[in-house]
Amino acid sequence: MLPEEGQGDAALTGLTLQAAAAEDPGKAPQPLQGRSPLPLHRKVCYAIGGAPYQLTGNALGFFLQIFLLDVVQLEPFHASLILFLGRAWDAVTDPAVGFLVSRSPRRRCGKLIPWIVASTPFGVFFYFLLWFVPSDSFSVSLRFLWYLVTYCFFQTCMSCYHVPYSSLTMFLGGNQRERDSATAYRMGVEVLSTLVGSGIQGQIVGSHHASMQKSCDVENGTSPGNGTSLLTHTLEDTRRSYLVAATVLGFLYCVSCLVLFFGVKEQPGPLSPLGKARLPFFRSLRIILSHRSYVWLLCGFLCASLAFQLAQGIFAFFCTHAAGLPGTFQHLVLIMLVVACFSIPVWQWFLVRFGKKTAVFVGLSLIIPALIVITLVTHNFLVFAFMVALAGCSLSVLYLLPWSMLPDAVDDFKLRNPTCLNLEAFFYSFYVFFNKFAGGLSLGVSTMSLHFAGYSAKDCSHNPPVILTLRILMAPIPIALLLLSMALFCSYPINEERRKEMRVEMEASGRRGQTDSPESDAT
Repeated sequence: MLPEEGQGDAALTGLTLQAAAAEDPGKAPQPLQGRSPLPLHRKVCYAIGGAPYQLTGNALGFFLQIFLLDVVQLEPFHASLILFLGRAWDAVTDPAVGFLVSRSPRRRCGKLIPWIVASTPFGVFFYFLLWFVPSDSFSVSLRFLWYLVTYCFFQTCMSCYHVPYSSLTMFLGGNQRERDSATAYRMGVEVLSTLVGSGIQGQIVGSHHASMQKSCDVENGTSPGNGTSLLTHTLEDTRRSYLVAATVLGFLYCVSCLVLFFGVKEQPGPLSPLGKARLPFFRSLRIILSHRSYVWLLCGFLCASLAFQLAQGIFAFFCTHAAGLPGTFQHLVLIMLVVACFSIPVWQWFLVRFGKKTAVFVGLSLIIPALIVITLVTHNFLVFAFMVALAGCSLSVLYLLPWSMLPDAVDDFKLRNPTCLNLEAFFYSFYVFFNKFAGGLSLGVSTMSLHFAGYSAKDCSHNPPVILTLRILMAPIPIALLLLSMALFCSYPINEERRKEMRVEMEASGRRGQTDSPESDAT
């Protein structure tokens, strides 16, 4: 229930200022809405801090599946278990990290940034190990355990980085519009990071995958000895190329963290005192998941993310084995990500002009005809290039809009529940979890589907059931999920009218926070 007008705002301000004073008695809390505008350098440094998640996440999304099957040469069943169990582990780590962050005390350099900095060296280390191929003397079971354990450790480190980082959106300062602007900067950098990460990975390893395909053809057309030797040599080169790409992305990971650390300072406010959460885990969970706006947003985001990541994870396979374009998928990925990067400012203008819900419906619908054409056309690079450009325009909506809508849902919760403070990290942890869970679920489902269709990494050409499975995973299932996502967003209760109401209430709280002294609020 919203508090009554007048009395509700006063009660909300008093409660939040008391909480902030209790966390830091020697310092008066600063109101969120009454602060000076966000400086450009803080927006840029904050945006650069989001690069590691996209640098590593999209490299994994586009290449981990084909790496495990064609380079490590695991069976599809084992690869699907690694991908699915790794994401299931996220079901524990993301909410747990979110809760631990919310219960963390505020230190001299902040409450959230220490988590980000401390997790970075471990994240880089396990990311490198994830692309390392153990000795061929390792048994199948040991290889399976190697990648499962490494994948789980990396996902834990990424949770410790990304959950507090994404929560930092609420503590940059400025008003609602400036926060949306900072989110647009962040999404622009994240799409650029996706472009850089996938581009570096694709350009380094893509040619080696094409060489492996040619070596496989040579093996079938020449004497077994020569063909096998050539294929083994090409496989070793491909494995080394993955380690080179991992080293480059790990370096960029560290640089991005340093820019965030030196360029951003956490800013508490009356509705976000940046203190220590007092509620226990399960009560916090129950309160958050009972908030209607947040639940509808979560469900819509999950379906849309699952659709995109299912198509993303299968794209390299589809181009190589079904579309007749081996060795070119890395160029198509670059085209898609370049278009997505340049589309971010357009969609930012569109959502300001027409509203966020309208932008979601228009943006998500663009990829549907692209997926249909991609599954129907083969051996035509120009048609694929045009369709992936259209898909890239839609992909930028998935980057920008859900993350731009989440702060509105958090503000709505805080206005309706003024006594439930410092739960921002909990909100963002579930959002991060659903995004990563969608990626793991999509990769697990697609890999298991290929297993049942009879896929084998040692086959140079594949039977009709494998090709049919690739086509189904590329278009019909993602399209169905996108339609379900748009239906869920129809029921999302926060429209532009509600956003204006929340802005007025937040500004009223900020003005009262400036005029009320801590001493008077404490009494």
